Amino acid sequence: MQINYRVIRSNRRTIALQITPEGGVLVRCPNRMENADIQKFVDSKTQWIERHLAGREREVRLPRLTQAQLRSLAQQAGERIRERAAYFAPLVGVSYERITIRSQRTRWGSCSGRGNLNFNCLLMLAPPEVLDYVVVHELCHRKHMNHSCAFWAEVERVLPDYAVRRRWLKDHGYALISRIPD
Repeated sequence: MQINYRVIRSNRRTIALQITPEGGVLVRCPNRMENADIQKFVDSKTQWIERHLAGREREVRLPRLTQAQLRSLAQQAGERIRERAAYFAPLVGVSYERITIRSQRTRWGSCSGRGNLNFNCLLMLAPPEVLDYVVVHELCHRKHMNHSCAFWAEVERVLPDYAVRRRWLKDHGYALISRIPD
């Protein structure tokens, strides 16, 4: 099967695949990566791509959220996430600066080098334990600004079952993100 994909080049060091909310295939790669190497990578991931695209087709399509509903979710998320961050920060052993709530199509959370945390308001539609996982994940970036073994060990120390929570987000996150209006 020939897979159509879009390439985004940047100053990153690694290559990664992403299935977009629209069901497209996106390849993120280093600026200097050869097209032939990109094609080899995509070819090596054909089964993964096909499996994830098929999973998207089976997912139940929920109605799009209105702007008013997104604002309400953002308000709820602001309160709940601040509460959970305050609870988990001492357990992780870190502090943080500002918390910002957004509605994004590509991220559940992020952590800046200055200690600012950003979260997706759609986390309010996920199970509470999944929201907690994302909060802990971002707080652990205050110790390790990468996804190294040390980072994942820290996440596991705080949430021993983090892999189950992470898997839920991978399996069901698209259904939530697809609810953002165009």
